[in-house]
Amino acid sequence: MKPILVLQHEVTQGPGVLLDHLESHGLPYHLCMSPLDGRAPVSARDYSGVVVLGSDRSVNDLLPWIEQEHALLQDAVQRHVPVLGHCFGAQLLARSLGARVQRNPYPNIGWGQVWSSPYARRVMGLPRRAMLFNWHYDTFQIPSGASRTLYGPHCLNKGFCLGPHWAFQGHLEVTADSIRQWCDYGRCELEQVYGPAAQDVEHILLGLDQHLSTLHLIARQTYQRWTDQLLERAGVALAQIHMPSLYAGQ
Repeated sequence: MKPILVLQHEVTQGPGVLLDHLESHGLPYHLCMSPLDGRAPVSARDYSGVVVLGSDRSVNDLLPWIEQEHALLQDAVQRHVPVLGHCFGAQLLARSLGARVQRNPYPNIGWGQVWSSPYARRVMGLPRRAMLFNWHYDTFQIPSGASRTLYGPHCLNKGFCLGPHWAFQGHLEVTADSIRQWCDYGRCELEQVYGPAAQDVEHILLGLDQHLSTLHLIARQTYQRWTDQLLERAGVALAQIHMPSLYAGQ
């Protein structure tokens, strides 16, 4: 099986739970920090999948590494190499599929409830509703031919799916350490941002372990479903996973 390319952009925004999943299942991967490495790979030909993590930047910023990643995702889509986008990565995937990325009416920072579509529950194994961790100011339009998978009260488009390409306008990969780091790093930002979907540090950290316990179950289920696609395409027997009945009644 070819390695999975993981594109990281900030030191504090690593692959977290995703990395745990890849390593525990023995899945090969290549971690690339595009802004520091100077450029992203020019082609998805040598990878079984591409994962794009978050960034402090906007996908509309005119930066060379963003344009390189944009071209890479377009190449991945043309080659039918599955893409999984988190937050910035979801927006970049949307842009690569021809959709517009623009300012959301409200900043989404902290924990927020989202609801899933029937399609997302059936194909992606998502629960009917969940608390997602967010830190974004922009949003995307749903690309042509794609299906909205998640929606929220203060950001309509929280996720989409186009075949093997999945986008989450939020962070499944976060850990307790990474969220605390973000809060420390962004403390001044959090003191200045307001809105119905923006939380302060106290509210972000309130009940952190409980929130993460549920989020990580969803993340592991999602990563399992997405990487199963890669294994199937590579002709590898699918790994079996038995998830607890977290979603009952949701």
